[in-house]
Amino acid sequence: MKLADMFEQIVGDGSGIRFVAYDGSTTGPKDAEATIDLRSPIGLRYIATAPGDLGLARAFVTGHLDVEGDLHFALRGLLGGIRQEVGWSDRAELLKALGTSALRPPPRPVEEAPPPLRRGRRHSKARDAAAIQHHYDVSNLFYSLVLGPTMAYTCAVYAAHDTSLEDAQAEKFDLVCRKLGLAPGMRLLDVGCGWGGMAKHAAANYGVKVLGVTLARQQAEWGAKAVAEAGLAGQAEIRHSDYRDVRESGFDAVSSIGLTEHIGLANLPAYFTFLASKLRPGGRLLNHSITRPTGLESARAGGFIDRYVFPDGELEGVATIADAMNNHGFEIRHEENLREHYAMTLRDWSANLDAHWPQAVAEVGSGRARVWRLYLAGSRVGFEKNHIQLHQILGVKLGPDATSGMALRPDW
Repeated sequence: MKLADMFEQIVGDGSGIRFVAYDGSTTGPKDAEATIDLRSPIGLRYIATAPGDLGLARAFVTGHLDVEGDLHFALRGLLGGIRQEVGWSDRAELLKALGTSALRPPPRPVEEAPPPLRRGRRHSKARDAAAIQHHYDVSNLFYSLVLGPTMAYTCAVYAAHDTSLEDAQAEKFDLVCRKLGLAPGMRLLDVGCGWGGMAKHAAANYGVKVLGVTLARQQAEWGAKAVAEAGLAGQAEIRHSDYRDVRESGFDAVSSIGLTEHIGLANLPAYFTFLASKLRPGGRLLNHSITRPTGLESARAGGFIDRYVFPDGELEGVATIADAMNNHGFEIRHEENLREHYAMTLRDWSANLDAHWPQAVAEVGSGRARVWRLYLAGSRVGFEKNHIQLHQILGVKLGPDATSGMALRPDW
């Protein structure tokens, strides 16, 4: 059996993808928008010896499998056409064709999260710090190539399909400020502050004092410099710190933009209890996070994301997060799903990476750049196909006699 025949058996012939392999076999339309090229037996061994997307990712990251043309199109085609179940007779035939040599695992790519990240209790401070450093402390220059001048690494909010990434990120920050009801003289705690985009926007446009905290040292260094260069050093502080080590309290608002994904299902009660303890009565929390589409899926990330992108990352259903907020200090006042907006954000990040590909490879190496190319395109497909979502949930810490301080109708 030729490798192209195996591809057809597993994926089907309606994917619209062309497949070529090192054994000379091919299948699929010659004018396809994307061609999957299995370049060597090593690539086949990666695929055969690791479950799910992990084997494909290892083959792609090492270059033993490549995609010519539109990677996003290829991934959409694979997810749309792949057979969920391969019959036992087909499995036996595939195994016979592969031979025993294909079942010997090749060395794992160096970009895979190293074993030390798996030491210690899950979501302990030390293990979380190692996981964050693996993903974020890579290169500020590399992140600037992908994210653009805003250095915002969370879902943007688009007014229209042709809105620029920069304008959409500014609107995301402003939407959070409006939902939090920020006004001059207020104090904002921004947990998981990244490179300081939210802190800068809130300080400059709403006159609030901001404390932003991040576990990534390179983010904190960049953010502190950006705050100083913007003339906001007296209003905004970017601190290299675990959010659990924040001692200040009495804040008027808390923004959590893209941090919940790193908290873990078991720690949600403690997380929201802690954030509520930092707020004054009537203070608001805006929680912005990626979620599962329902509460039926496992919170744990798949093999590729867990080992190459967000070690120990967990995604819960929106009802799970809202329930944890309700049970641990907050009354839910508003919720919205920005799933399509994240697909568009990933589209624009992918375009940035493609436009700066040689510089990106020079900065972080071919393997890590390929991790990002696969991660961005795959995540875009995930949002488009409703495998993942992005929700903003607004909660308030009620004051005496259950007063909320909220307007009768949303005023943002």
